[in-house]
Amino acid sequence: MAVELELDGKNKLVRAAQPASVSSLTGGHFGYMKRGVIELFEQEALYLIDIRNAVCRDGAQNTYNFNQVAAMYDSPKQMARYFTYKDWRDRGLIARQVSEIAQNFGRNPLRSYPKGEFEAPKFSLKARFYEDDLVAVVDDDATAKELYQRWWFGQYATYKAEQRGKLGKLDVYETLFLMKHSALLLENASAAQVMKAAVERRPDFKALYEVYEDWRLQGFTLKSGFKFGTHFRIYFPGASPAKGEGWMHSQHVLHVFPREQRLLISEWARAIRVAHSVRKTFVLAIPGQKKKAEGKAGKMGKEKDKKGMLHTKLDFLLYHRNGTNIENPRTGKPRYLMLSLSEEEYLGGEEMAAAIEDCKRIGLELMIAIADRETSVTYYAVHRIEIPGSQFEYYEIEWVQP
Repeated sequence: MAVELELDGKNKLVRAAQPASVSSLTGGHFGYMKRGVIELFEQEALYLIDIRNAVCRDGAQNTYNFNQVAAMYDSPKQMARYFTYKDWRDRGLIARQVSEIAQNFGRNPLRSYPKGEFEAPKFSLKARFYEDDLVAVVDDDATAKELYQRWWFGQYATYKAEQRGKLGKLDVYETLFLMKHSALLLENASAAQVMKAAVERRPDFKALYEVYEDWRLQGFTLKSGFKFGTHFRIYFPGASPAKGEGWMHSQHVLHVFPREQRLLISEWARAIRVAHSVRKTFVLAIPGQKKKAEGKAGKMGKEKDKKGMLHTKLDFLLYHRNGTNIENPRTGKPRYLMLSLSEEEYLGGEEMAAAIEDCKRIGLELMIAIADRETSVTYYAVHRIEIPGSQFEYYEIEWVQP
C-alpha cells in the first residue's frame, strides 16, 4: 500500500496522518511525530514520492508530483541535497536534520602522527639561486651529498640515480627554509628576493610555505607532490633516501587549501582520487585553522559572496553502523555531519574550515558527499590528525563507501 501524504502549501509542510502511513514511516525513522501525525522535512517528502511511490495531495485532493513539491520548498542547492540524502537512505542508513543537534556527541577522535624535531645541518651552505626556475644549486659535491643523504634536502645528482652527477638542487621551499633555519647563503639573492620571486610566480606561495615550514620543523620531510596532483608528498620523521633497500615511497600526500581560495569540486576531488589510486593518504591543510578558528563557533546557514555563489553549510546529521547494526535515532547516536555538494560547485577554504569547525564543536566527523552529473554520489570522510608541536590542524580525507 502506497504511503499517503498531505501537503500544506501555506506552511510549506508535508505530513502523514493516515494510520498505516504513520506506522510505516515511524518504523523507517522518517519525520517527527506530533499528536499522531508525522511531519516530514523536505528531502524525506521528496524521497517518499520518488522511491516509495507516495501519493501527495492537498486539502482539495489535488495530487502533487515530485517537481511540484520541490517547487514549493525551492531551497538552495536543492538537488545536490536531495541526491546525497537519497543515496544515504538507499544504502539503508538514516539521515536527519542538522537542527536536531542538542548536545556534544564526543565522536571526533584525533589520529596521531609521530613526533619529530628538525635538526639543522652543522656546516655552512652556499648556493646560487635561479629565479626563473625557483631552484637553488649547491655545486660542492660533498656538501650537496651529505645535505641530501643525512637531512634529505634537495636532490643530489640525478633523481633515483645518484651516481649520475654531483650537484645538489634545492626547490624554493627548501631554499627559504634553510636560509631561515640553517646556514644557507645565496651568492646572488636574499631571502626577501627569493620570497618575492616565488609570490610573483604563484600568489598562494606564502600559505604553502607556511605549511611546509610547519611540517619540516616537526621532523617530517616534504617533497614535490606534482606526480600525484597535490602540493607535497610526506615522509615521516627518520625517513632518509639513504636508508633501506630500493627507493623509499611516501605513504601520504599533502594539499594546501588557503582559506581565501575557491576550488571547483571536480578538481578538488580528482586530487583525492589520484592519491587513493596509488594507495596514499590524502592530507588537507587549511593554513590558519588553529589560530583563526579555535574557540569559534562555525557558521551555520548560508549567505552569498560577491560572485553570487552560495557559501556551503552542513546539511544532514548522519547515522552509520555499529558493527553489523544500523544506527538510528531511537537507539544510537549519529556519527557524521554531511556537507552536500555537486560536481560543478565551488568550495572555498573558508567554508571548508567553517564546516570542520562546526563538526569539531559538535563532536562529530565531517562527511563530504558529492553528487556528479549522473547523480552518483561519492563520499569523503574527514578525520582530524594531530602533529605534535604543530601550530595548525590537519585532516586526512578518506574516500569511503558507507
